[in-house]
Amino acid sequence: MAPPLLLLLLSLAAALLLFYLGFVRRRPGTPRAAFRRREPGRAGDSGHQPPRDAAFGQFCVVPLLLRMNNFTLMHYLDIQEDPTFIPEVAAEGRKEKPETKNTLEILKQLMETRSHPANTGFSFKEIQDYLNCYRTGELTPFQVAKNIISSLEDCEKSSPPLRAIVQWDRAQIQKMAEASTIRYRNKCPLSLLDGIPVCLKEEIKVVPYHHRAGTTYLGTEPETEDATVTRKLREAGAIIIGVSNMHELGTGTTGCNPNRFHGTTRNPYNPQHFTGGSSSGSAAAVAAGLCPLALGTDGGGSVRIPASFCGVVGLKGTFGRISCHGCLPLSYSTVSLGPICTSVTDAAIAFSILAEPDPLYPYGLQQPKLSLSEILTPDLKGLKLGVNWTFFKACDPEILAVCQKAIEHLQALGASVVDVPLSEMEEVRVAHVICILSEMRDFLQPDFNTHFQQMNLETLLNLALASQFTALDYIKANRQRTRSMSFLREIFASVNCILTPATACTAPRIHDSDLLTGNNDVLTTLRTMRYMQLGNFTGIPGLVVPVGYTATGLPISFQVMAKWWDEAVLFRVGLKLEQFRDVTRKPAIYYDILA
Repeated sequence: MAPPLLLLLLSLAAALLLFYLGFVRRRPGTPRAAFRRREPGRAGDSGHQPPRDAAFGQFCVVPLLLRMNNFTLMHYLDIQEDPTFIPEVAAEGRKEKPETKNTLEILKQLMETRSHPANTGFSFKEIQDYLNCYRTGELTPFQVAKNIISSLEDCEKSSPPLRAIVQWDRAQIQKMAEASTIRYRNKCPLSLLDGIPVCLKEEIKVVPYHHRAGTTYLGTEPETEDATVTRKLREAGAIIIGVSNMHELGTGTTGCNPNRFHGTTRNPYNPQHFTGGSSSGSAAAVAAGLCPLALGTDGGGSVRIPASFCGVVGLKGTFGRISCHGCLPLSYSTVSLGPICTSVTDAAIAFSILAEPDPLYPYGLQQPKLSLSEILTPDLKGLKLGVNWTFFKACDPEILAVCQKAIEHLQALGASVVDVPLSEMEEVRVAHVICILSEMRDFLQPDFNTHFQQMNLETLLNLALASQFTALDYIKANRQRTRSMSFLREIFASVNCILTPATACTAPRIHDSDLLTGNNDVLTTLRTMRYMQLGNFTGIPGLVVPVGYTATGLPISFQVMAKWWDEAVLFRVGLKLEQFRDVTRKPAIYYDILA
């Protein structure tokens, strides 16, 4: 943990820069110098740049923040490995076992054998619950759609508003639901997702909604082309209920977005706490019962953090496993797309439909076929689970106590726990930040120069920090990626998974000032991302599963990571982790769509 004085200085420096950026941004008559457009096709790029008199922030405060966050670390390292700019890993050439059952049969069996806790307490409505209603005729997809529309209207009127779904259209929802109802009436549903309500993060293209990515300036016209995952959901018969809120441009981990189109999403377990980000609305929508499945993007924990804070399941697949075509390409080397669900079973269902090569997306074209044949095993015998206890224990005591008991539960099911080295984690932390922020700054350069005054202050701070990273920093960060991936290959030669808490802290409280100017608590950001960055930096998959609650009722989650392309073992372990949590607490904000 960093010394209290250092953390105070970090917060003061960040606050000072945010204040200065706000002063410069709001000052009337600030001159704006001409700037040559690098990307003529970017909508609204009028060729301007932020005021040049922001020298104090650029040359004093930002360098101070770089040093205090240790972001200059790469300057002092001599790394000999060649850089790895994309963490795409070839599938192992091992001989695949013959499948006795196909994936659909396995998923159906998994749903049939899945049982809720013996008590009659609360449980989230899962995909299986929707399918049971449709098959028995108790409810139709069209009736479910009516309930969803009523709930969305109620969300907007509530105080404070949930702000999970920021764009939705009654006619669109009803049209998809009516088509699904006809298919069930004719006993010809398209897939296990037919009639299932889903939402997608605003970073993902969904016709006919605005592709704003959490901003006020992008997506000025309704989208005319679906992302690949959106198309696949439509082909599967899902009911897309709208697009979900997000942290502006994915630049933060709280979900705090004070701009006029979005507002800050509230945590269904406690509306006075953040959801986590950047896929804030997707996690809140699932936890609030609006849909059992949502999609998000994850470049630094942006699926897994909000899923953890909201007490639901989140999956980041192997880099390239699910196509990101049609998503805003904010960071090309760290981002994976993944589902947020009410259960591990639902995550496996969604993943089986979405995970396959896409000729429109350059990564994952040679990915191995997903095999789920071993996820139905009654125990975990034969699995070796790796834990680095120094790293594992770097979290709040309440989180540590619950997660240690979760490990004991896995051991009782036959798994063995092995101490593993996680080398150079500080280098991983810094290198990941350099990679993701440099790539975001590169893509957003025209926007930063043109829409400076329309961005949230936290976004400006992150892009200002990114502007200080050099080509040397970026190349050395990618040399570190090569080293870190090599370390992981050695670890996964002896264990099947790596275990950590999902986050080092629970959902932080929302302060009144956050709703006006945004949140930039450096300490919280560091603790929130602590266990996330390794997966994004190296491309390995990770699954977070809720395992308990704090004394105040906030969710606590556990993370399982595996080697590249081995999401199946995540599902196998995740299913057993769900059995550890004997009680599921009902969120303070919850809509029972099937009631």
